Amino acid sequence: MITRAEGAYLGAVRAFQNPMLDLLHKRHAPLVVSLLSSVFTAERPAVPVADAHTEVGDALDQLRAAGHGDDLPTGSARDLCRQWADAGWLVRQVLDDDVEVYRLSAHAVGALEVAGRAGGARARVSQSRVRTLLEAVERLALDADPDVMVRIARLDTEVKRLQAEIARLERTGTVEEVDEEELLEEAENVLHLVRELPADFARVAESIKAMQRDVVTALRQDQRPTGDVLREYLQRGEQVMESTSEGRAFAGALRLIGDPQRLDELSEQLDTVLRHRFTRRLGQQQRTELREIVRRVEQGLDQVFTAQREASYVITAQVRHHDPLRDRQVDDLLRDVMTGLQAWVPGARRGQAVEPLRRLPVAEVDHLRQTPGDLRPPQAPDALTDWDDGTDVPDGDARAWGGPHYADLDVHLALFGGDAPEVAVAAAFAAAPDALRRPVDLLGLLEIAHQRGMTETDEIAFVDAVRPDGSRRRFAFGAVTTRTRDESDE
Repeated sequence: MITRAEGAYLGAVRAFQNPMLDLLHKRHAPLVVSLLSSVFTAERPAVPVADAHTEVGDALDQLRAAGHGDDLPTGSARDLCRQWADAGWLVRQVLDDDVEVYRLSAHAVGALEVAGRAGGARARVSQSRVRTLLEAVERLALDADPDVMVRIARLDTEVKRLQAEIARLERTGTVEEVDEEELLEEAENVLHLVRELPADFARVAESIKAMQRDVVTALRQDQRPTGDVLREYLQRGEQVMESTSEGRAFAGALRLIGDPQRLDELSEQLDTVLRHRFTRRLGQQQRTELREIVRRVEQGLDQVFTAQREASYVITAQVRHHDPLRDRQVDDLLRDVMTGLQAWVPGARRGQAVEPLRRLPVAEVDHLRQTPGDLRPPQAPDALTDWDDGTDVPDGDARAWGGPHYADLDVHLALFGGDAPEVAVAAAFAAAPDALRRPVDLLGLLEIAHQRGMTETDEIAFVDAVRPDGSRRRFAFGAVTTRTRDESDE
């Protein structure tokens, strides 16, 4: 039987195995906290791997130059970042543009918040904190009590209180001012609550990613029929937000803060607070935190939604391209490579050359065909049929529905213009016989005018075209004039 002291001790041991507390009780915890908080900010939650190594290296050089070399760990900035990633404080991620970045894990975000609160202003048991506690307990009791009459009584009491307040305001016309000290306590309480949000959002995103890894691992090891795999994993991919407890809690909170109108109202309320004179007693950092509450909420929402989209994409892609046999072959190959490295590295010397694989192994084939097949056909193709282009001449009706009669249009244009150097295209078309007044002949006439050079006017010309079947259609176009004869013929 476990005693009370032993149970408390085992619980504390499990708590300190959490990466967040592990970070805080390490020997170099002040260095880790300071470097992570300086590299990763609210404006830059993701940092490219190369930039992070450079910034951490510069910070280490500055600390050594300031005389803190004895308190710093050995190793390069790259080694430190890798150690932090292995400890669960940093998360490596590849973005859509193939850029690898570091992000703070939920454990690191929580550790930075704890360190920030411990090093900042001391939390006070204020009226605002007690009221927040009482309101939360009251809301919990109201939601948990299924008694209808009790709920009606509580709501009726609240309505009477609000009506009394409205009556007082209408009677006096004044709003009771709140003491600045109390407003200051309420602002500090708001900041205390807001500092918890980044770690909460990070935990939701990491729980979704952990579910994604579990699904992909199970899929690679699955031996069930493909249809069952598709149905189960596509369903989980579409409902990743409901697959984890953190995701379900976030979905409930999203109904409160996910409305753009609610965020706009929050922004207006914060502007009202920051315009009050009591905020001058807040520090510059506290005023900045109040001003950026909406942006931090939006960043947290975007972080969770990005993790959700990536999980859905990875799971769907894995299902589409899932090949258990190929996956097992790849796993076996990687396992053989790791086994070979483990056997070779202990006996290898530093700088020892490795003989590269210069060519792929040759396939062992018993016999190859030595002569190609005969590409010539077994017999010659049939002779081509003689064709006389003049035997099948289209009849008059078919020619009437054909293209423009350029030669006849050219002759008509010369006869219509006579000695005049230029004529209007619309007038020439209107004077043509019905056989040359088809819609297609109007295009042909405009083409001839374009080749000879035409002059546009500001007027609109109207012409009636006649189709071979006798139907008419009116066209409108910008009036143009053209030369009656081609200059090359003169």
